[in-house]
Amino acid sequence: MDKRSSSTIMASSFLLFLFLFNFQLSLAETNLMQSVPDLQNSMYKVVDGDACVRLLNLSGEIGCSNPGREKVVAPIIRFRDANSLSRSSAVLLSLNEIQDFFIRVSTDSTFARNVGGVLVESKADFQNMSKGFSPAHTFPQAEFSPYKNTNYKWNPIGSGILWNQYDFPVFLLSESSTKTIQEVSEEILKRQRSYTTVVAEFDLVMQTVKAGTHDSESCLKEETCFPLGGYSVWSSLPPLNISSSDQGKPIILAVASMDSASFFRDKSLGADSPISGLIALLAAVDALSHLEAIDGFNKQLVFLVFTGEAWGYLGSRRFLHELDLQSDAVKGLNTSLFEMIIEVGSVGKGFNEGVTSFHVHTTGVSSATNKTLDALNHAQDSLKSRNISISSAAASNPGIPPSSLMSFLNKVSVTVNLKIIFCCFLIA
Repeated sequence: MDKRSSSTIMASSFLLFLFLFNFQLSLAETNLMQSVPDLQNSMYKVVDGDACVRLLNLSGEIGCSNPGREKVVAPIIRFRDANSLSRSSAVLLSLNEIQDFFIRVSTDSTFARNVGGVLVESKADFQNMSKGFSPAHTFPQAEFSPYKNTNYKWNPIGSGILWNQYDFPVFLLSESSTKTIQEVSEEILKRQRSYTTVVAEFDLVMQTVKAGTHDSESCLKEETCFPLGGYSVWSSLPPLNISSSDQGKPIILAVASMDSASFFRDKSLGADSPISGLIALLAAVDALSHLEAIDGFNKQLVFLVFTGEAWGYLGSRRFLHELDLQSDAVKGLNTSLFEMIIEVGSVGKGFNEGVTSFHVHTTGVSSATNKTLDALNHAQDSLKSRNISISSAAASNPGIPPSSLMSFLNKVSVTVNLKIIFCCFLIA
């Protein structure tokens, strides 16, 4: 199983200070400073933000970290003013410059060598400002695809920067810290003192704490990092009686994911993708649980919520492994009775972005999948005021979109007769 882990040290703050060469103080300024702390307060400004962290897998490292074990101290320069970097610098970016910056880092080795750190300005509408940019690949997690066409662009705006290694710290500034840096920069420009330099000190070193632990296997062995993931959960309606020998009902699996991946790990929590799918699944469970005839269902409903899907489909792959082992964690589930699996995707993402057309992807056509599509269209009719439409995906795409379903499709022993449906995706 693919092991992925994150460094124990996740920097969440750093210091910005003004270092004044040959600085002079006016009489008024001198009277206000009565101690060394007063002087320090006039020179240093503490700012905070969300970090791009270092992550490790079996093959190596991705994400951001300090180049060594020392603090990074570097003068700040705006990206738009950095035609070339002659010394180590802290590059200040706006949100809409992120992609251009990382493209230059990947194509200009001289420029990349002199990037000491990166500060990204934030705004109140961060989520809206970051639309049109994706740190994932154009085909996220293509290595787990059950089909050969991995050049298909499921994520057309994907840049792939999430999966690269950067030997410099990167922080998304908080709104207040963005304002602080902008004010300081403007003040320096007004004074135009050549002997005054604005310097950023990245106060926490983002590294694993022991040399030589540069992959997940070694760092977990040395206990210098923590594994990603958590607990996936499953439940059923009506409740399964695992002690009963009468387990003959066909099983319909309904699946959602509970986590997401982000370049700034603690800032973008996946409320649109995939948490909206999880909320939709929970709403369905709640509605079904209030039916009086629940024990009379001719199908056994099983609801699965996976964790770690953004990092190699850890949850779904582990679930299938537990089924192979016939462990207590999946006691009562008989894979020979699996009839259909439905995954609920990012149903909230399109609507929040003004898109109301959703597409349902299936692995084939059968009476069961046709009935499910009919049910979705019937549900759509109850939302006429929202103008939401649901249609079958185009036959020209290569298969199921990147999702937990890929784990099932790669497990032939489970999916021989299994009908697979993914709802709902924005791309036809």
